[in-house]
Amino acid sequence: MAIERTFSILKPDATERNITGAINALIEKAGLRIVAQKRIRMTREQAETFYAVHKERPFFGELVDFMISGPVVVQVLEGEGAIAKYRDVMGATDPSKAADGTIRKAHAKSIGENSVHGSDAAETAKIEIAQFFSGNEIVG
Repeated sequence: MAIERTFSILKPDATERNITGAINALIEKAGLRIVAQKRIRMTREQAETFYAVHKERPFFGELVDFMISGPVVVQVLEGEGAIAKYRDVMGATDPSKAADGTIRKAHAKSIGENSVHGSDAAETAKIEIAQFFSGNEIVG
């Protein structure tokens, strides 16, 4: 399997509860390297751009409001099959359906406040990484 990169967000519900270190430990335990990371306050424009794919969905406004409600940690993760591996370690969006040992099973508060985001495909990862990081901020 090839070494690839994926994008991750530790969402406001995670930063509010000060569990970013615990989540990073699960990421690293899964064999992924955090090659870029910064804590930011996402602007409304950034959140609307990031979640534009959901613009016509009824939850769009609520999602944007949640993502700008507090700081987030944006990350670039690297490893063999990083996209699929991170999606596995995140667990199902609904924490009640997430497998034991996953981030969402251990830390998510609800379907909406599910602690983490991860890219769903290689092309999405490239776009998401570029939205928040310049090349010299990623140190592999």
